[in-house]
Amino acid sequence: MKKNGAKIIMFVVIAILLCSAGSVFAAPKPPVLTYTPGLLKEALAGPMSGVEEIIFTTRQPYDDGHWYANIGYYCEDENMPAYAGNGKPGRGKLYKYNLRTKKLTLLLDTKGGSVRDPQVHYDGEKILFSYRMAGSNFYNLYEIDTSGENLRQITSGDYDDFEPTYMPDGRILFVSTRCNRWVSCYKTQVAIMYSCDAGGGNITQLSGNIEHDNTPWMLPDGRVLYTRWEYVDRSQVDYHHLWVMSPDGTRQNVFYGNMHPRIVMIDAKPIPGSDKIVAIFCPGHGRMDHNGAVTVLTDKLGPDAPEAAVTINAKPVFKDPWPFSEDCFLVAFANKIVVMNAKGQIDTVYALPKTITGLNCHEPRPIIKRPREKIIPSTVAANKPTGEYSILDVYEGRNMKGVKRGDIKKLLVLEALPKPANFHGGPDVVSWLGTFNLERVLGTVPVEPDGSAYFEVPANRSLFFVTLDENDMSVKRMQSFTSVVPGESTTCIGCHEERTVTAPANKVVMAMKRPPSRIEPFAGQPDVLDFRRDIQPILDENCVSCHNYQKREGKVLLTGDVSGAFCHSFWNLFANLQIADGQNGYSNLPPRSIGTSASNLMDKIDGSHYGVTLSDKDWRTVWLWIESAAPYAGTYAALRTMELIGKASVAGGVLRENQSMINRRCNSCHPIGGKNYWGELNKPIDAERNIKPNFNGLRAVHERQVKKGDSRLSPQILFNFTRPQFSPVLLGPLAKEAGGYGSCPDVFKDTSDPGYQALLGSIKRAKVRFDKTGVYGTEQFAPHRQYVREMKRFGILDESFDLAADDIDAYQTDRLYWQSLWYQPVQ
Repeated sequence: MKKNGAKIIMFVVIAILLCSAGSVFAAPKPPVLTYTPGLLKEALAGPMSGVEEIIFTTRQPYDDGHWYANIGYYCEDENMPAYAGNGKPGRGKLYKYNLRTKKLTLLLDTKGGSVRDPQVHYDGEKILFSYRMAGSNFYNLYEIDTSGENLRQITSGDYDDFEPTYMPDGRILFVSTRCNRWVSCYKTQVAIMYSCDAGGGNITQLSGNIEHDNTPWMLPDGRVLYTRWEYVDRSQVDYHHLWVMSPDGTRQNVFYGNMHPRIVMIDAKPIPGSDKIVAIFCPGHGRMDHNGAVTVLTDKLGPDAPEAAVTINAKPVFKDPWPFSEDCFLVAFANKIVVMNAKGQIDTVYALPKTITGLNCHEPRPIIKRPREKIIPSTVAANKPTGEYSILDVYEGRNMKGVKRGDIKKLLVLEALPKPANFHGGPDVVSWLGTFNLERVLGTVPVEPDGSAYFEVPANRSLFFVTLDENDMSVKRMQSFTSVVPGESTTCIGCHEERTVTAPANKVVMAMKRPPSRIEPFAGQPDVLDFRRDIQPILDENCVSCHNYQKREGKVLLTGDVSGAFCHSFWNLFANLQIADGQNGYSNLPPRSIGTSASNLMDKIDGSHYGVTLSDKDWRTVWLWIESAAPYAGTYAALRTMELIGKASVAGGVLRENQSMINRRCNSCHPIGGKNYWGELNKPIDAERNIKPNFNGLRAVHERQVKKGDSRLSPQILFNFTRPQFSPVLLGPLAKEAGGYGSCPDVFKDTSDPGYQALLGSIKRAKVRFDKTGVYGTEQFAPHRQYVREMKRFGILDESFDLAADDIDAYQTDRLYWQSLWYQPVQ
């Protein structure tokens, strides 16, 4: 099989272009914004006949297009609020509106604060909501009577608790930032699901997600329907779909859409008297305030059937739907509340007066009594730190072509690690636009000859699996995550099996005849890999003698000299397609297309490549590095490197200082806007293999990528900030007789050339600027202050810690942070 790697450019382009793409579903587009006077009157005489009053909220928009970036503060500046109004005096209000008399009643004026996510209790007499009081930066849960009396606080603390829903057993389910983690591809905080009792006590974590859970809502059968966003080894902008679980967090499973990228499926609720769901489908990576298309769907055709989702109104401007029937929905739309029918036609229920500007309407809910859902008894064993997985047959699955029975011998178990801080939309120096998170290796468990496995795992962690063959080469990678709550025992049929398939009856499963396997760790190996610490020494010992600046076999450099965000060896391994990672692309890729089996580097260290044979320990280290997504920096303290390098104008400064010389001596072969320029930039290796890069364009691209945080395209590879004289941008145009590569004849005859000396001087000055940044890769490396701030907030570092005066072990600090999130059994 040809090794994977050729799809790097394709996946990057797809991820960028599809960010703003629309729905993949082929339902006909209904009339858009067709106002139908009299529709409300029909609804009040029909599906809404028992409704006298509704509630809704008003609040300011927030200055961020992301659907989730409406809580807390931005990581780079704790004084920059991300919530509604972004620090301006809040104008949030909770209203009650009589549909028949048109009387508007103010239930709560936040007087400088904000209110969101109201839900009326089953008895119709009180309202649960999230409230950020004036002067506070945090939303907490509150209740108030439907009369506007008896305001009472439920939760407290410096966390955002929001999107609450009543549960039939009297508890409350909500999402919260109590999980102490940040969005892995942005600069705001993560919120996952928790529950508490009616008074706010006994708060319990229900989710192991390292990204957002959103808008949980009860289904009639007692399960919880919610939105889950995740991107383990796949695109960060494409997978945010509908999932279900039991109210205690057990039985988490896909409900609909996880095989359909490019849609945020959110604000989903069951339609009364129907087995269908209404939801908002936000196009692409979503929109502010969950704006999207009103969509009705069913899971009766399976969770992957495109025809199961029918667009009611395709205009992506609606939010917060409340269903009364399959032909009647209450929906928020800008500064209005409207009623919508199954044809997508709308009629205004209420609109803010024209004199009120800068506010939108949200979350319309009827004040009605409603039946409690079925109560599913909890099966959580709070005294256990673990749960169990049983896999009936790993060979049962989609996209398993070429995998024969007997191929799979083990499962590798990994953990996606949350981030304690983050700054932008790229992975920074965690990877070269591959994984956004460090992946911790837990170890392996056996797979029986019949394809079954039964094993124990830690609770409330974001775990995923890789199937391995007899040589420990990867066969199939999960590209998603799973988790169990304490004491849970859960079963899946196989590896990405069809969700409409049920387990065969009376099948004897070999793994279930024995106790669950314990995960076998890799003794003497790091569980979180770091390229410079763990891999570069192996390259230095075994590879650099042939792949250095003087002897550049195969035109490949494997030295550890730093060129900016990454070192030359890291750039070269990926640019030469030696590593096959998830590439920030789509999921459920074919077998043997990600990981060690698809990585050409493994063929270079097995003795067949000029006799290079690694020790067993070093071979395993390289193997672990690739299977844990081939990270560069093995600590989140390294984040913000790309931004700080850009601000220091490291690479861009060199190009600017030498613009005149470049125009005079380079542009004849490297013209502005040269043909195939972008494709050439995607595979920069050195000045010879760089296929005539456009130097003016390199500077412009560099400046754009600093803003985007995208390290796939960067001129940094051309420079050497460890030993400036070995910068490929110098060696490429330098004559071979003078010690260069001779890639560009007649440019630099020798090192005395004034142009060479000017360029070398610029690189030396850039090295000084680079070293002063103190980023990962410099001798002065130290975590940024925001990392320290959050570690103090999480209780990992002492409040007295002084970054300027005190030493810090970033790797150990990371480890203490992760361990602080591990579930502690209740004794």
